Amino acid sequence: MNARVWYLLVILGTLVVAVCEAAQKPAGEDAPLPTIVGHRGLILDAPENTLASFRACLELGFGFELDVQRTKDGHLMCLHDTTIDRTTDRKGSLTELTRYQTVGLDAGSWFSPRFKNQRIPGIDQVFSLIAAYPKSAAIYAVDIKLNDAKVEADLVVLAKKHDILDRLLFIGNTIQDASVRQRLYAADRAVQMAAVAHNSKELVVSLANPLTTWVYVRYLPSPAEITKVHAQGKQIFIAGNTVAGHQSDNWAYCITHGVDAILTDYAMELGRQLRRSKQSK
Repeated sequence: MNARVWYLLVILGTLVVAVCEAAQKPAGEDAPLPTIVGHRGLILDAPENTLASFRACLELGFGFELDVQRTKDGHLMCLHDTTIDRTTDRKGSLTELTRYQTVGLDAGSWFSPRFKNQRIPGIDQVFSLIAAYPKSAAIYAVDIKLNDAKVEADLVVLAKKHDILDRLLFIGNTIQDASVRQRLYAADRAVQMAAVAHNSKELVVSLANPLTTWVYVRYLPSPAEITKVHAQGKQIFIAGNTVAGHQSDNWAYCITHGVDAILTDYAMELGRQLRRSKQSK
């Protein structure tokens, strides 16, 4: 056997060993860690949907989810409910107030006196805050609550104004309403949006959607399903009762198998678990 043939055989043998080792490697071992998305901000430590809550997430390197409603005079505001009753010192419907009238509402004292005079922020303020921080792997999930024919275009215009469109993922009505997805796509084809999957059957439909870049799952998908989603060039955003609570085992499953983003109320605890997971590799 001449030296050239021997050398080629050595290379071939090395490649075979590498392929075999890769095949035996546990699923998700080299998967990147999921992005943490704080539900309405750092909801257990600061008043939801306020700049204080969102700033805390940004300082910690977390993403966050924000809700979108509209005032009487057409301004987009960050509020989960249609009324201001639960999270401010006043009562009534947001659609009965102008943007100027919302400025006097205290949206922090209900949570803790130290957050007195936090306001219901405008979506423009939230987008400006995101833009003030360096780009990272964090995802900011925009939960569209209202139904009108203008909200999608208005949100895209604001996002482009602050140069953060590529940092946003549109959820809320987007995940279920095809007309919302069409209007977002018409506003800008680069928009990131998801379609919902409550189970394996719905995942097939969600994955086949030509306009979406993410699937929004509300169950723990199998490792094979996760692989299939990634093979089609999409990412997985998980939310709902499997991960929203302090659910370490389910978080570990998502970490191991390569889920891309986890929406939870317990962002701090998930952050600690992710750090421990990274250190153990």
